[in-house]
Amino acid sequence: MMDWSDRHCRYFHRQLTRHALLYTEMVTADAVLRGNRDRLLGYSGEEHPIALQLGGSDPSKLAAAAEAGAEFGYDEINLNAGCPSDRVQEGRFGACLMAEPQLVADCVAAMQKRVALPVTVKCRIGIDEQDDDVDLQRFVEHVSDAGCVTFIVHARKAWLKGLSPKENREVPPLNYARVYRLKQARPDLRLVINGGIETLDACAEHLAHVDGVMLGRAAYHDPALLGDVDRRFFDCAAPLRSRREALLALIPYAQQHIAGGGRLSNITRHVLGLYHGQPRGRMFRRYLSEHATGRDANAGVIAEAMRLVETVLDADTHGSAA
Repeated sequence: MMDWSDRHCRYFHRQLTRHALLYTEMVTADAVLRGNRDRLLGYSGEEHPIALQLGGSDPSKLAAAAEAGAEFGYDEINLNAGCPSDRVQEGRFGACLMAEPQLVADCVAAMQKRVALPVTVKCRIGIDEQDDDVDLQRFVEHVSDAGCVTFIVHARKAWLKGLSPKENREVPPLNYARVYRLKQARPDLRLVINGGIETLDACAEHLAHVDGVMLGRAAYHDPALLGDVDRRFFDCAAPLRSRREALLALIPYAQQHIAGGGRLSNITRHVLGLYHGQPRGRMFRRYLSEHATGRDANAGVIAEAMRLVETVLDADTHGSAA
């Protein structure tokens, strides 16, 4: 979710679910060590629980980056061994690391020596010709021997050559059964499934076989589905978090961001799908797209977009009742 799940997206999603673990977009270890850490690692305290996802293949650099993440107060450090993009492969990290399970194990061991936080790994079910249960189990065996107990498994293999990142999310077929079989073979591990999961009902079905579910693009394009996560999966008595509650909480956050020199569109680009599937969803998206991009746009644009949609929805409801 590079360039998607930034701090503004995460803050917004946290208004819809208080308990789901949020992940940062992938940040390379080199960037953490050389760049502006406040910009790269900074986040709002309301985002907890939150995991820092790192990219890299040098154990010492990853250990230092993990330590920086721990100093910033993250709740988990995650190593990405699942991203198939050419740019990531050129840096020798992401999905290509599945061909080097011992290196991944060394990276995990180095990070665990440096931080007391859980160190987890996100991977695919396979890459290229390494596309069988035994290949995935061999990878997991090496990495778990280094102390990793949690794996987030995207249930598609990745073709490292010949497919774009977008095609690697769509062309290789989903194989949830392989992840289920891995859980059966390794009940001692915590396995989280990912890939093509679009509804909370589907999440519930997967949870009969594995320990957790990761939502990516479904949560981004239809964030309102997160509003019922706490009630359904965390035994939380709180009612469904409404779209209105999320937007009202976003207004003071946007005001603070703008006062600090930011732009409203940095935030609203993550909100466009909030009324996905609703009768006035297009109106909401259009209003934000037209009014939130100006240099002088303020948080009142969010309030007005919400007012317009709710006014029309109320009118439709009353008209139907009549």
